[in-house]
Amino acid sequence: MSAKPLANAYAVADARVGRHRFVILAMIFIVTVINYADRATMSIAGTGVVADLGLDPVMLGMIFSAFAWAYALGQIPGGWLLDRFGARRVYGISLVLWSLFTMAQGTVGWFGLMGASAAISLFAMRFMLGLVESPAFPANNRIVSCWFPTRERGTASALFNSAQYMAVVLFTPLMAWLTHAMGWEHVFLWMGGLGLVLSVVWFATYREPHKDPRLSSAELAMMREGGALVDLERDRTQSKPRTRWAEVKQLFQHRSLWAVYLGQYCITALTYFFITWFPIYLIKGRGMTIMQAGWVAALPAICGFSGGVLGGMLSDWLIRRGMHPSRARKTPFMIGMALSMVLVGANFTDANAAVIALMALAFFGKGLAAVGWAVLSDTAPKAMVGLSGGVFNGIGNIAGIVTPVVIGYIVASTGSFNIALWFVAAHGLLGLLAYGLLAGRFERVQLRGQA
Repeated sequence: MSAKPLANAYAVADARVGRHRFVILAMIFIVTVINYADRATMSIAGTGVVADLGLDPVMLGMIFSAFAWAYALGQIPGGWLLDRFGARRVYGISLVLWSLFTMAQGTVGWFGLMGASAAISLFAMRFMLGLVESPAFPANNRIVSCWFPTRERGTASALFNSAQYMAVVLFTPLMAWLTHAMGWEHVFLWMGGLGLVLSVVWFATYREPHKDPRLSSAELAMMREGGALVDLERDRTQSKPRTRWAEVKQLFQHRSLWAVYLGQYCITALTYFFITWFPIYLIKGRGMTIMQAGWVAALPAICGFSGGVLGGMLSDWLIRRGMHPSRARKTPFMIGMALSMVLVGANFTDANAAVIALMALAFFGKGLAAVGWAVLSDTAPKAMVGLSGGVFNGIGNIAGIVTPVVIGYIVASTGSFNIALWFVAAHGLLGLLAYGLLAGRFERVQLRGQA
């Protein structure tokens, strides 16, 4: 069957059986937008925090990295919790806790802390924020694995992953306005309060596929036949599987899995530049005001969102045309990582318009390349979807530790962002090498000793 009739057949089937799975996707998209907005609060409030609390660039870089230390360390435990207790409970509790720690950051200035003591307090708050957010993306991956067939998984994964860009588009201007009009503390207080409201909605509406009364039996059957792991949560509650260390070790013994881990590290390095130092680069390196930086930072994010959605759709479209999922996932990744390296061109122009254009193109490429979660959904062992996501995201978020600190030291020692941009761009090349040379053919990993 040719591509067009096949696509039409899928559309007719969707209309017949229902599309409740897309309601679930919209829900995790909204939660992920808030998740990333809460991570980015410090990048917008950072200039006010530095001025009011007497911090320097190295201190700010350490505060930026605090989130990633805990986020990376919490990935494997967070993935284990998901496999043990399910996405609804773990994700919901995580949302409540990260909203509380977001609000807590806004209270640091109330206690008269300055300099090192303020930095330590903010580091602790950001550390706890990272720790309690750690199950979020493995939970997204687990939910998409349960709710979406293989032919739709790339688009679904791209959409929840692209929520990071929508967070910048929607909330960066708002947070910049709050900082300008009311003070940096209000950024944390309002964002944390919004998350608490959303947690009520989550617990009231989200159910697993086998328990959701709004999911038709026809749609459930279609999902199952298409490769969705619709029985994953039911099997968890019935069998209560135990994770053995010998099985966990196998997640580190596959060459292709290491290529996916390394690719995620490179994507995350680019992400952390954009959600931590990028607004400060626009203010300190390019002379913009905080309001200008808030609006300008949203422009590349729109391109990132577009690239992210396009990458997932392109990947799924290639699969529907008969291309093997491995090649279909690699294609947008390779193109996107090549495009991400153009950001270094900002070192060679004085025109702010050219800088924004280069950053927008790099952000588009980063979005296009963000198919790693779809690859993981296709390759993770069925019994360890949550834990596999934890390992994948944990290794990837080591970049969140390294990148803000390295950039902080570069800026402190050179007084310029030039070398920092070379450092960030190098991750595009490393990602190309990972998927182009290290990765083999992506297939679902079968654990030794299991059927």
